[in-house]
Amino acid sequence: MNAGEIYALTSGLLWSFSVILMRLSGFTIPAIPLTFFKVTFATFCFALLIFIRPEQWVIPLSLNDYLRLILSAFLGITIADTMIAAALNKLGASLHALADCAYTPAISLVGFLMFGELLSSFELVGGLLVISGVFIGATVTHEVKNSRDLWIGIFLAVSAHVIMAMGILLIRDIFSQHSIIWVSGFRFLCASIAMFILAILKNPATWKRELFLGYLTPKTWKTMIPMAILGPFLATIMWTSGFKYLTAARAAIFNQLSSVFIILLAYLLLKENLTTRKLIGSILAVLGALIVALNQ
Repeated sequence: MNAGEIYALTSGLLWSFSVILMRLSGFTIPAIPLTFFKVTFATFCFALLIFIRPEQWVIPLSLNDYLRLILSAFLGITIADTMIAAALNKLGASLHALADCAYTPAISLVGFLMFGELLSSFELVGGLLVISGVFIGATVTHEVKNSRDLWIGIFLAVSAHVIMAMGILLIRDIFSQHSIIWVSGFRFLCASIAMFILAILKNPATWKRELFLGYLTPKTWKTMIPMAILGPFLATIMWTSGFKYLTAARAAIFNQLSSVFIILLAYLLLKENLTTRKLIGSILAVLGALIVALNQ
């Protein structure tokens, strides 16, 4: 196993544990303050790492590149990460992992819509398998309150991955040419500022309490701090490093294993039901994602 494969596999493992901790934190903290906590904490971690290495605090990019980074951060972190947290609260970890399989087909779909990259027959078949798996596995269990929450959660999760794919593909050239640490840190900083501004505009009177709820609830720090370190910080570094040293297809294969890890961890640690429908749906969805990844 080479370095790139180790990075990609490690990213999937780290993200899996982060999702489990996010699910536990979500029992107490709503999606927006939960996302704000993990994004701002990750920003601090990246800034500390840049200071220690040390790296340049400012990289000479064109105005267009900076605007693309800002838009990427807003779409892929501010919007998509908040949607993921909301979906996780509605679906539970294992059903959310099932919807996560939409990530790899979403990359292909967005590539087609944004850049005119033609979809192969394998990508179409894989995408259909993912959709079939999600619909088969989508069932109300004790983690899901009702069918309305089930389908809203699936819509949020799948949409989040499409938006996240848009955010990543906007800047794939910048990631390949510049420091992973700096680019990731800058995106998280931009996302933090965007959440701050949106909170003030939305609730001028109560924004402080709502946005900083995670920081104001010390009893949740034992899950939220490791969640922020494992996922947005460490998993992001491993994820982008995997794409730097592997082909996108091979990296996606290892990344997609996170769905399997999350389902197993949700069963073992959160005691979530592993129904026959959920198991069949997960197998179909992961298979579809792997077919897309193997033939990119």
